[in-house]
Amino acid sequence: MHIRIVDFSETRVAALEHRGPPSQLGESVARFRQWRIDSGQSPVASSRTFGIPFGNPDTTPAHAFRFAVCGEIDEAVRENAVGVHERVIPAGRCAVIRHSGSTDHIGQSLYPLLHDWLPASGETLGDHPVFFHYLSVYPQTPLDQWQTDIYVPLK
Repeated sequence: MHIRIVDFSETRVAALEHRGPPSQLGESVARFRQWRIDSGQSPVASSRTFGIPFGNPDTTPAHAFRFAVCGEIDEAVRENAVGVHERVIPAGRCAVIRHSGSTDHIGQSLYPLLHDWLPASGETLGDHPVFFHYLSVYPQTPLDQWQTDIYVPLK
């Protein structure tokens, strides 16, 4: 594992919260993608894209699963019918590891970081949930070639 410790800067994002089965997350992603196009507030070409899971999809009951689909913004989110709202990813130290390939298998990179590296590192898990920075864009990049940075906030 190649893990970096970085200082993440506070980042304002537009967020659409998915609630429900992880298998339906793609529908929320599609709605958020369309909001980005229609609003012009978080253009994919010039704004980073993030995801924030509020639980482990492998252990959280499907009806209780939450995930925020996010795009970086530099102005307040305008009122909209989609349910997109502003949220902040706070500044702080984070352990970062790069995941290559489909996000369907992101646990293969995340779990060793949380279960092996973190306890051995002497670091302590921070208060903000783990978050993902998607470096690739679908459909321009096939899912098996995706690059995603996984951020684990530290105290």
